[in-house]
Amino acid sequence: MSLFFFTIFLVYGGMHLYAFLRARIALGFGAVPSFALTGFMVLMTLAPFLIRLFEQHEFQLAARVLSYIAYIWMAVLFLFFCGSLALDVLSLVIRFAGWVGGKSASPYLLSVRLAFFIPAGLALVICVYGYFDALNIRTERLRIETTKLPPTINRLTIVQISDVHLGLIVRNSRLKTVMDIVKAEKPDIFLSTGDLVDAQINDLRGMAELLREVKAPYGNYAITGNHEYYAGIEDALAFTRQAGFTILRGQAITAGPINIAGVDDPTGLQLKVDRPEPITTLLAKLPRDRFTLFLRHRPDVDHTAGLFDLQLSGHTHKGQIYPFTYVSKIAYPLNAGRFDLPGGSILYVSRGTGTWGPPIRFLSPPQVTVIELIRKGA
Repeated sequence: MSLFFFTIFLVYGGMHLYAFLRARIALGFGAVPSFALTGFMVLMTLAPFLIRLFEQHEFQLAARVLSYIAYIWMAVLFLFFCGSLALDVLSLVIRFAGWVGGKSASPYLLSVRLAFFIPAGLALVICVYGYFDALNIRTERLRIETTKLPPTINRLTIVQISDVHLGLIVRNSRLKTVMDIVKAEKPDIFLSTGDLVDAQINDLRGMAELLREVKAPYGNYAITGNHEYYAGIEDALAFTRQAGFTILRGQAITAGPINIAGVDDPTGLQLKVDRPEPITTLLAKLPRDRFTLFLRHRPDVDHTAGLFDLQLSGHTHKGQIYPFTYVSKIAYPLNAGRFDLPGGSILYVSRGTGTWGPPIRFLSPPQVTVIELIRKGA
């Protein structure tokens, strides 16, 4: 885990160095602006660690202010880096074409100033749009016909939230919007598929009460995501229970007319705080004549396809900010949406309801998922 964070730190620091050099070449500023910009970039590189430090010492206001500045900057830097790198590649292609054709490529190349200001301006515009788009939570619907509902039930409504990341940035107002959507659907079952909380959960006053307003007839259920472990698993579990959820940790239950099984995120195994039984063993115990809903934070299927009817996952955010989607797809090819699996199983991966890090989404809008199970022939 420490190697992972060290690698992220090096990559993020390298992006800052790249942006600094592009800015200096384009603007030609002297020693004083260079020193000021270097100081700002060093602060932004260290900001995720400083935010965590402020939280631990209960400097809530400082942590919240720094988190907004640092994480919005993170999005601007990432988009600038991608745009600038794309222009660098285009410039190399034009130069190579000129060399092959024996002609000067200079008339077709952007000036160093334009090559800086175009991606910088585009990054700022996308971030403004993405900030407001992250507040615009969509309702996505999934309709599944099944023979595994009893004759007395024609329709079962399940509502899923995932990756809400309650903490410094996603606060009461955003959660209230989410819960208004959930309550309007009048779910028979209400689910959270992990990362309900972020890594900083010192001050979540009033949020558990908002979540507890939903009292689904067949129950409210949750599983852990990786951020529950980052936040401190015991504190995260206590909040989730306070919010009215029954937490499924390698457990399977009968919830009204269906089976529901849920497992912990593998972060617990990596941190050596959990020792779960094999997932296939858990699922194999369930009666196959009932519809089986499987809750798993990460969209992995391993050898479990065919042992459940529907797996609900999240975790990927669909990259959250395009073009990070492509990086997300490398780690999780089944990245967002519905996937039909062998054995008649279905995987549905939520784009997530909140945001992690930057309070911004671009080409990956947040969602609340409404699953309607329809008895075939009803």
